[in-house]
Amino acid sequence: MPITLSLADQVCLAVIGEQRTHGWALVKLLAPEGELGRIWSLSRPLTYRSIDRLVEAGLVERTEIARRAELRITSKGRRRRRAWLDTPVVHLRDLRTEFLLKLTLRDRSGLASGDLIEQQRELLDPAISSLVDKQVDGPVDLWRQESASGARRFLDRVAELDR
Repeated sequence: MPITLSLADQVCLAVIGEQRTHGWALVKLLAPEGELGRIWSLSRPLTYRSIDRLVEAGLVERTEIARRAELRITSKGRRRRRAWLDTPVVHLRDLRTEFLLKLTLRDRSGLASGDLIEQQRELLDPAISSLVDKQVDGPVDLWRQESASGARRFLDRVAELDR
């Protein structure tokens, strides 16, 4: 049975799958000022914990080269990475983090995102429609309605950018 990977594990696996790298490069990338950290940041200890989990799961190999640990994705890791990058998020709330990370990681790897964006729109459209069409009975409903409307606009615009 495959190990369940956290978002931190998935992101680290996706980055390691781009090219051979080392832990410190991931730490910098996931720091609040890093390219991915702007979207979602991860502390140094948690980054290294994810790397250890990926090695233990056989998704990443660690090799010592000149007193520095080099990380390389395994074929099993490549399959898990691609499956995660190709899968839309389930919840509307995950657009802000997980979906943005997937789009950015796909772009870094030179992968087109049109199919993922379309799948994402189709998957979330029923939830978005129900929230947008719902009668507003207070600030919570209004917040959810406006968030859903914003999510729909975001998905429409990101689809236009990808063309």
